[in-house]
Amino acid sequence: MIQISQLKLPCTHTQQELREKIERTLRIRPEELIEYSIEKQSIDARKKPQIFYVYTIHASVLQEKKVFKKVHSKNITIVEKKVYQCPFHAESTPADRPVIIGSGPAGLFCAYMLAEHGFAPILLERGKAIEERKKDVDSFWETGKLNPESNVQFGEGGAGTFSDGKLNTLVKDPSGRNRKVLEIFVKEGAPEEILYVNKPHIGTDLLMNVVKNMRKTIQSNGGEVRFESKVTELCITDGQICGVVINKEQFLPAKSVILAIGHSARDTFSMLLDRQIPMEQKAFAVGLRIQHPQKMINLSQYGREDAGTLGAANYKLTRQTKSGRGVYSFCMCPGGYVVNASSEEGRLAVNGMSYHDRAGENANSALIVTVTPEDFPESGPLSGVAFQRKLEEAAYRAAGGKIPVQLYGDFCKNAISTKLGDVVPQMRGGWAFGDVRSIMPEPLNLALIEAMEGFGHMIHGFDRPDALLAGIESRTSSPVRIWRDEQFESELRGLYPCGEGAGYAGGITSAAMDGIKVAEAIAKRYAPCPADQE
Repeated sequence: MIQISQLKLPCTHTQQELREKIERTLRIRPEELIEYSIEKQSIDARKKPQIFYVYTIHASVLQEKKVFKKVHSKNITIVEKKVYQCPFHAESTPADRPVIIGSGPAGLFCAYMLAEHGFAPILLERGKAIEERKKDVDSFWETGKLNPESNVQFGEGGAGTFSDGKLNTLVKDPSGRNRKVLEIFVKEGAPEEILYVNKPHIGTDLLMNVVKNMRKTIQSNGGEVRFESKVTELCITDGQICGVVINKEQFLPAKSVILAIGHSARDTFSMLLDRQIPMEQKAFAVGLRIQHPQKMINLSQYGREDAGTLGAANYKLTRQTKSGRGVYSFCMCPGGYVVNASSEEGRLAVNGMSYHDRAGENANSALIVTVTPEDFPESGPLSGVAFQRKLEEAAYRAAGGKIPVQLYGDFCKNAISTKLGDVVPQMRGGWAFGDVRSIMPEPLNLALIEAMEGFGHMIHGFDRPDALLAGIESRTSSPVRIWRDEQFESELRGLYPCGEGAGYAGGITSAAMDGIKVAEAIAKRYAPCPADQE
C-alpha cells in the first residue's frame, strides 16, 4: 500500500480532481490506480480566504514497487495498513459471565467487544435506555425538574451522548484500537467521514441512534443489558469480588466486574471508598462556558462568515498565566448549545452540545482552569468531589436553579448583567442573569481574565464585552483515580477500574479505547492464548 501525505487541493475540489491529483503525484495512468482511501483530511487556512484540504491517502496500484521506485518524495512511502485484531475468543459462553457497571463509552465498548467474541457480558446501567433517557432530559430542560438517575450524566451512552460526540484524541495507539472504535461507530450508524476527518464528531442527534444500535448488537451477540440497575454494593470474599448488589436488593454473582462508572457517579465513589477500594484524588480543571457568534469564529478561522461546505469553524486555545495556572478551551462546540448538565438536586453544572449539522447561531466552549489537590477544601480521596459540589452549589444559587449567565464585560467589572448585547444565548435549559463571578474562587477568575486578554489577540473579538459566560463547567474529568495494575485489575481481585470515571481516559475515544483494553484483559483471563498455555 502506498501512502501519500500532504496532498493538497482547494476545498472546492471534486472527487475526480482528487483522483487525478493522486495519479499525477504517483506518475501513473488512470488504469494503474486500482483504488484509494482517504486516511486523513484536515483544513489548511493559513492563506485565508484561500482554503485547502490536506489529505493523507492510501493507494493501491499496479506494480507497486515499480511505481514507488520512480517517485522520490518524503511524502510518499510504502505502509502496511494496521488492522485491529482481538487476540481472544471464547470457545463457549462462560458460566461466570463478566459484569460491566456503566454504559458510557468505556463500558459500552467493553461490552461490545466481549459480546462480539463470545463472552456474553452483563451490562448494568443505573439510568434508562436512550429512548426514555432523552424524554427525561428534554423534560428537565423544559421544566427544571431533575431525575437524579436519568439525566445528561446518567443513562445509556453516558455523559458523552449529550455532548456532541467529539472523537478527537491525542492518545497514540499503534495497536489500531482507535481506528477500531471509529469503525464500530460507523458500522452502527455514524457518518463514514469520522474515519478520516481531522476532528471527527457524530453529533448528539445521531449519536443517540448509534448508541441504541450498539446495544442491539451486544444483545444479538449474547450479551445482556439491564437498565435502571444501579450497583449499590460490592460483595467480597477473601480479597476477591464475588458479586454485586443491584438497587440495594438483588444479588448478582460475578468474579469479573468492570468498573466503568463515569466521572459523575459520586455516590458510587463513596461506596467504593467505604469498601476500601484504593483510590486517590487527582488534578482536573473547572471553568465557565463562553458563547460567541459562530459567524465571528468562522471569519477568524476561515476569513469569511459563511463556512459553507467546510462546516462551522472550531478553535483550540491555551494560555499559561502568571500565577502558573493553565487556562485552555475544552469541548469546543461549533454551532452548538450550552446545556444544563446537572445530576444532583441543589447543584448545577453545564456542558456543551452540538447536533450533527452544527447549524446553531453560536459557538461555545469551556474555558477551564487547572486545579490541584492544594485547591480543595477537604482532604482525602474524594476531596475533588467536595470541591466540585461546592462550585455547583454556588452556580445553583447564582440564578435560582437556572443556568447563570453574565456578559464578559460585566464579569470583569464584577457586576451582574441586566441586558444582552449582540450575543443571544443558545441554551438547552432555562437561564437567567446571575453572579457568575461569585461561583469560582477569585484566583481562578483572575486567571481566566488574564487568559481572555491573550485569547483576544488570537481570535479577534474573543474578549468582546458581550460574550456570554455561564457556569459551572465542573465535570471536565474524574476528580479521582482508582488504582489498577498493569493487568488493569484493582487490589480487589476481579475488579477492573476502567475509563474516564476511574481516571484512565479523557473523552469518548480514549474511554472507548480503554474499554477495549480491559475487554482484552478480561478475555485473556477467560480464554488464555496459546502462548499462555505453554
